[in-house]
Parts: sequence; C-alpha cells; structure tokens
Amino acid sequence: MKEKLQRLGQSLMQPVAVMPLAALLLGLGYLIDPDGWGASSPIAAFLISAGGAILDNLGILFAVGVAFGIAKENHGASALAGLVAFLTLSKMLSPDTVAQLRSLDMEAWQAADPFQYSAFSKIGNGNVLIGILSGILGGKAYDKFHETRLPDFLAFFSGRRLVPIIASVYALIASLILMFLWPVIYSALASFGAFLLGLGAKGAGIYGFANRLLIPTGLHHALNQVFWFDLVGVNDIPNFLNNAQDTITATYHPGMYQAGFFPIMMFGLPGAALAMAQRADEKNKKTIKALMIAGALASFLTGVTEPLEFAFMFAAPQLYFVHAVLTGISVFLAAKLQAFAGFGFSAGLIDFFLSSQNPMRNNMLILIIMGLVFFALYYLIFRALIDAWDIATPGRTPKSQKTNDSRVIETEDQGRVSTADKSEAEERREQQATVSGSYADTAREILEGLGGPENVDTSSYCTTRLRLTVNDPAKVDEEKIKAAGVAGLIKPGPKAVQVIIGPQVQAVHDEFVKLLGK
Repeated sequence: MKEKLQRLGQSLMQPVAVMPLAALLLGLGYLIDPDGWGASSPIAAFLISAGGAILDNLGILFAVGVAFGIAKENHGASALAGLVAFLTLSKMLSPDTVAQLRSLDMEAWQAADPFQYSAFSKIGNGNVLIGILSGILGGKAYDKFHETRLPDFLAFFSGRRLVPIIASVYALIASLILMFLWPVIYSALASFGAFLLGLGAKGAGIYGFANRLLIPTGLHHALNQVFWFDLVGVNDIPNFLNNAQDTITATYHPGMYQAGFFPIMMFGLPGAALAMAQRADEKNKKTIKALMIAGALASFLTGVTEPLEFAFMFAAPQLYFVHAVLTGISVFLAAKLQAFAGFGFSAGLIDFFLSSQNPMRNNMLILIIMGLVFFALYYLIFRALIDAWDIATPGRTPKSQKTNDSRVIETEDQGRVSTADKSEAEERREQQATVSGSYADTAREILEGLGGPENVDTSSYCTTRLRLTVNDPAKVDEEKIKAAGVAGLIKPGPKAVQVIIGPQVQAVHDEFVKLLGK
C-alpha cells in the first residue's frame, strides 16, 4: 500500500507542474491591471483568461497527468485512457444524468435535497478528486490490457487501442458505485472542511500541521483537495489566483490555507538545514554543507522541500514531528494576523513575488517577519534537540553509536579491525563519490546496483528522486548505488527503492529508461 501511495504521489507531480504557468499568467495580468479582470487592458484580460483556462480545468489535467504518471510505461495511451475515464465519469455523474437515471424532476430534486444536488453539481472539469480517480482507472487499464490480443475479427482493437475502451468500462462501473457513494463522501469531506472553516485561523493551523504530517504517506494530497481546490467549495488556490472577492466571509479569506507555508519553506527549513550542517561530524561537514545548501536554495526559491524533508524525515522522525507542529503554528499565525498569500506551485520566493502582484494579497510583509522568526526557531530548536536527543541527522554519528563502535570485531579478510574504522572507510567512499559525471554514467551505475535491467519492475521519478520497484530485493547493492554519487537512498517498502538525485532527476531517469530498453 505504501508503494502504491508513493507512486500515486509522484504521478501527481505531472499536473502540478502545469500550475506555475497559471500563476505566472495571472500574476502578470494583475501586475498590468491590479484593479480588476483586465477591463482596462486587453493584454491583462488575455493573460488572466489564459491562466483561468488552466485553473478551470484542473480535473482534466489531473486525469491525464495521473494516468500517464501512474502507468508503468508512461505511454500516451494511458493519458488518453485517463481522459476517457474522466469524460465518462463527468457525464454519468452530472446532475442531469443522475436525475434522468433516477427519474427525478430536476427542480423538485434540487428543492427536496439541495445538499445531494450540490454534491453532483461539483462533478465537472475542475473536480481534482474525480480527475485523480480517473487517472488511476486509466493507468491501471493500461498496465493490465495494453498487451491484450483479441480474436482476429477484433484485432484492430487489440493492445493499446483497447486501453481507452477498458478505461471507459471501468469508469461506467465506478459511476454506478459513486452515484450512491459520492453524496456520502461529499458529505463527510464537506463537514470536515466546514468544521475547520468555522474555526478560522485555528482550523488553518490544524490543516497546516496535518499537511506536513501526512507527507510520508502521500495522503496529504487527498487532504489538499478539500482545502486547495473546488471539491467541497473551499477552493483556496483558485479563489486567491482568480481574485474571488465574493468568497470572503467572517472566517475565511482566500490564501489563508497557503500563506503560512511561505515562512516555513523560505526561511524555516533553511534554518533547519543550517543546524543539521553545523551538527554534522567534522569529517562530513563539507559534504553535508553542500547537500544542505542545495536543499535550502530549492526550498527558498521554489518551495521544493523534498531534498530537506527527506534528509531527516525517516532518520529523525521526532524532528519531523516538530517540523509539522511549527508548520501548523505558522499557518495559524498567518491567518490570525490576516497575512494572505497564494501560490501556483509551492511557497517559494518565485510564487511569493507573483502573489505580491495579486489584488487578493494582504499584509505580506508580516510573512517576511514571521519567516525571520521561524528561521531562528528552526535553527535553535533543531540544534538543541539534535544534541539533547542525540539524533543521527545527515553526516552525524550519535554519541551512543560512537561508544558502541569502539568494540572490536572480527573480519574475514583483515583480522581484527574496529567498527569505527570500518564506518569511517564507508563514509570516505561516500564522500569521494561525485555526481559530476555524465547522466548516462550515473544511470548505469545505479542500474548495476539494482541488479540489472531484469531486476527492475517499474521506474519513474518525482521532483528529486528516482522511484523504483524491483523484483528481487536481495539483488540490490546499496553500496554500489551510493558509489554513483547520489544524494541518498530510501527503501520505503520491501520492493521499493527511491534514489535521491536532485533537480536533475529527469535527465538521469531518461538515461535510465534507455538502459532498460523500454
């Protein structure tokens, strides 16, 4: 299940990568005409409408992107299957179709059960959750049927041509189930969203805490659909980017579920990176500083936090919990102080600048002040806890382990040698590794460490990592993979391997796929 969630999480990066374009177009439009929807400038109207074309159709983008990303071969036929599934679900679950199938009079139904009618009216081009479900159906249809051979008289529909047809059948079955289940799901999500909306700033803080806490499982994506998009009517990202003034209420203002992430991603996490770099063992400081600087810059400029968060997420879960708590506090304070900002991709400097051009922004200077405070908090808290709890952060050997490593052990080829000496030798080999070689060389060394092409079941990538599943975990040579000069290695499941590459991951993955011969 964890492997499947991880794969779904990385597939969501495909459509999310399009959203910065919408933010850029809208930001430029509001920069030209900050008072409205481009009424005084045709150029501003053009840019704002172009940005809206993306935001108004996020469901379609997620259906296509998730299907393409989740299919093992990332083939275009899977994307088409995702689109077919989405169009089928959207039509079958539209209020008109539901009323017709149930023999209901539309006006009488709307008057008798407005909540259920509202649930089905949310099924449309902008419904991200239905888009994700459609993408999953399309991707699974591709994996199962793209090599299917039909009898000769139906041969034209064999193989990849069969995939969209099967996806449509899947969607028809899903629509029959959702016709009864969707109102229940919608009611639960709407109640949860309304509950946190009613709490105002406190609810925003709870959301911020849960958002970070769920990242290791990938379930934060489901949580984000409730608050960031138009699943149950909150729709925070489009409301902010589209300057939706009519959505402001006593307990809600567009941007309140986004603004508090800016102080964390631009300042807090870099503060944590500084603390971890300083607490690294002396012999490792040069390497760890380089790693932390790269991660801090990615977080500050673009809001991509994976390089930093995954550096301590599993090695020091207690620090990650502290990180989640601090994020919740930041989101709460930003909402409480009425500092509102939004983003199209993530809460980095680029989106901060674009957000500053939006008429919906408010008190953004407070976010900078908060950021400086959170930089100090992260630095001081992380540094103190690393020492107090003797945590094995990147490049740091806990004191307890150093004590245990003084024991002498027997080795087959060297006689008696200390564990500490052996550990230092391994660390030296890792420090000598380099990523300065070609992408092809790096990909080849990783593939050799995985046991060769025949041992690789699936391969994909996200923002910074190769995501792989293998047939036989025993054939994976972690030392050989590390010798390729990669930033790190994570094994979230028995057959799952994630190799941390960095922002150049796509180029390495392209070479990796060539070597696989797929």
